[in-house]
Amino acid sequence: MKLTRHCPHLKNHNFLRKQRTFCASTDSQFVASLTEFVRGNQSWRVAFNNSFISQTLKPHHVEKVLVQTLDDSRLALRFFNFLGLHKNFNHSTTSFCILIHALVQSSHYWPASSLLQTLLLRGLNPEGLFESFLDSYRRCNVSTTTGFDLLIQTYVQNRREADGLLIVKLMMDCGLLPQIRTLSGVLNGLIRIRQFHKVLHLFDEIVNSGLRPDVYVYTAVIQALCELKDFTRAREVIQQMESSGCDLSVVTYNVFIRGLCKNQRVWEAIENKNLLGNKGLRADVGTYCTLIFGLCKVEEFEVGEEIMNEMIESGFVPSEAAVSSLVDGLRKKGKIENAFDLVNKVKKFGVAPSLFVYNALINYLCKDGKFDEAESLFHDMGHKGLFPNDVTYSVLIDSFCKRGKLDVALLFLGKMTEAGIKATFYPYSSLISGHCKLGKLSAAKSLFDEMIASGLKPNVVIYTSLISGYCKEGDLHMAFQLYHEMTGKGISPSTYTFTTLISGLCRANRMAEAIKLFGEMTEWNVVPNEVTYNVLIEGHCMEGNSVRGFELLDEMVEKGLVPDSYTYRPLISGLCSMGRVSEAREFMNDLQGEQYKLNEMCLSALLHGYCKEGRLDEALDACREMLGRGMAMDLVCYSILIYGILRQQDRRSIIDLLKKMHDQGLKPDNVLYTTMIDANAKAGNLKMAFGLWDIMVSEGCLPNVVTYTALINGLCKIGLVDKAELLCREMLANNLVPNQNTYGCFLDYLTREGNMEKAEQLHDVLLEGFLTNTVTYNILIRGFCKLGRIHEAAEVLDNMIDRGISPDCISYSTIIYEYCRRGDLQEAIKLWESMLSRGVNPDTVAYNFLIYGCCVSGELSKAFELRDDMMRKGVKPNRVTYNSLIHGTCLMSSVLPTAD
Repeated sequence: MKLTRHCPHLKNHNFLRKQRTFCASTDSQFVASLTEFVRGNQSWRVAFNNSFISQTLKPHHVEKVLVQTLDDSRLALRFFNFLGLHKNFNHSTTSFCILIHALVQSSHYWPASSLLQTLLLRGLNPEGLFESFLDSYRRCNVSTTTGFDLLIQTYVQNRREADGLLIVKLMMDCGLLPQIRTLSGVLNGLIRIRQFHKVLHLFDEIVNSGLRPDVYVYTAVIQALCELKDFTRAREVIQQMESSGCDLSVVTYNVFIRGLCKNQRVWEAIENKNLLGNKGLRADVGTYCTLIFGLCKVEEFEVGEEIMNEMIESGFVPSEAAVSSLVDGLRKKGKIENAFDLVNKVKKFGVAPSLFVYNALINYLCKDGKFDEAESLFHDMGHKGLFPNDVTYSVLIDSFCKRGKLDVALLFLGKMTEAGIKATFYPYSSLISGHCKLGKLSAAKSLFDEMIASGLKPNVVIYTSLISGYCKEGDLHMAFQLYHEMTGKGISPSTYTFTTLISGLCRANRMAEAIKLFGEMTEWNVVPNEVTYNVLIEGHCMEGNSVRGFELLDEMVEKGLVPDSYTYRPLISGLCSMGRVSEAREFMNDLQGEQYKLNEMCLSALLHGYCKEGRLDEALDACREMLGRGMAMDLVCYSILIYGILRQQDRRSIIDLLKKMHDQGLKPDNVLYTTMIDANAKAGNLKMAFGLWDIMVSEGCLPNVVTYTALINGLCKIGLVDKAELLCREMLANNLVPNQNTYGCFLDYLTREGNMEKAEQLHDVLLEGFLTNTVTYNILIRGFCKLGRIHEAAEVLDNMIDRGISPDCISYSTIIYEYCRRGDLQEAIKLWESMLSRGVNPDTVAYNFLIYGCCVSGELSKAFELRDDMMRKGVKPNRVTYNSLIHGTCLMSSVLPTAD
């Protein structure tokens, strides 16, 4: 009755009678009744709500029920899960094991595997679990050991390879053998944790047990032997596999080939690939790619290309990794064309190197000057599904900046932003540096401000680029403003920062500040390098302080720095500029005696010193001596000598030098040819000038406007205006536009001939073409003054000013001289004052003209005042100045009354 009161909803009286039976039943009867309920159609939920059942039910009862339902493993699983899920029943390990065996026997592997995963979460000892499995196996008398295999496989899948191996050994100790597939999984698991010796030991046990290894077992063993670098035994295992009648697979040989390649035995690997056909196998993608990786590792890139070609011809598509490896290897070896061709070859298969390799290749192509190929690769990336990143854009932007294509670089920066890629400071650094190098400082500063506004912090490199740009432009105020801004932000200046500022100060002749800044380097713990010293040495030498320059040379040597030609050149030039050319040559001899290598820059400095003093023979002697010591002459050296020879009008020496240049493989450039033609034309030696013109043209060096103008000037000087006009027409036919200097030659001829009417007409034409300048006006002024038409000359001066063309000292002094020559000192002084009021500084010639005018007009005190004024302004009086003053003094003495 009690039981009925606890379950008022039960109306099945047969079940009530069975409840009373439970109260008096034995354990076996309880299990039998449970089994009947499990197999029956009654509700388990209703039956197990009975307190007697729930209190009596123990794990060993469940085990027995499971054993008795082995024939229906799905029913057993439902019962097992019902108790666990609805009754929170704690099943025993044995129940799990019985059910797993039952499910496996019925080929229900997935639920069996799920139960095993749950069982392992209990953290059971592998040996204890095996004992439970073994007891259950024997108790259930199942016909398969697959449950053990499933246990081993679950251990391996859960990265518990050692536990899986332990189960294998326990099975074998009990006379049970795992499946070959299971053993293959254990072997591969052991390889994964690099337990190669255990692999070999298990393989021996497999063979000794009488099991026949399959291709997967052999493959695992060969891989282990390759990892142990035991290639001799690996070959033996391969032979054992081949003789066993086992189905062969190219995968096994690929493993062996990979092992050989990994150990740089790539030629053996290629040999094994070549033997695959004899075994009825064919190399696959894995074979070829493995060989390519191996060949790249030993830097046999040409053979790698051959293997890649063979692979493609065999109908295989190379992997991205293989292509990337080979392309990158070719790039590193400088075989850019091969790498580029390979990229184009695999393009049709839809294969592309990795983004990293693309970036590296684009970078190398840019550095190698192959910009079109680099841009082509960039455009290809999109077609290959590769999206350029910040590195790609940074490389290309840097390339454009270094080539001076700043507009294109800015365009790519815009593309980068459009693609949603946030610019780093690298592209900004390139752009700022590029703009600074081209003197576009306003644009560089705008980019600098834009960079800061976008949240990027400029580093010392970017600041130094700007500082360098301002220093080159002579804006030291802005350069130092940036320097102080940088240091104020806690950014330490670099050696290059200090060197740039010191160089700027030296060029501005602010040596005291340069020396002070050089001293500040120590305070910042920045060490000066060779360039820093070279800049400072050059600054002192330009100032005429060669002594300090040589002291700095000694100082840098003491600090372990190595002087070079950039160090010695300013020292040699400094000595030469002070008239100590012989000492400069002696210094060079000493350096060469001490095995210092001097280049053409040092020789050119010495030659310039000799030629400047007119010591051409000694210059040529120095050349012979230096050439005898192995020093080569460059175009600059020859140019200096030719300039020196031109001053002496030595035609034969020029021809000899030109022959030596050609023998050395050097050719004069446009500038040198034009200089030689101009010098000969001015000297009236037009035959030589036209001879040089012919040589110039025959060597493919095209004359420019300056070259034509030099010959036209020479022809005009000797009155051959018709030939000059023919040259001018030829010039136009060659798409060269005459400039002010060209027309100035004709204008000069007309004024010297006194044909001022035609001269004015030509000048009017120049006015219409906006080709007039100070020189053309000066030619007209000189022409009118020469004819004594001083009023017209003055009108030209006024017209010049009205048209916004600034007169120079020559414009004024030409008219002043004519006034003085006429004795009209008042007008001369009036024009002089007008010149000063316009900010035009008179030179020595202008002062001499007015001093002469004062002297001949008897204004000697005014003449001496002018002499004192010119000296105050740093204009040095010359012999003409003093001759005029002496002449004026004598004139005054002759007109003074004599004493009675």
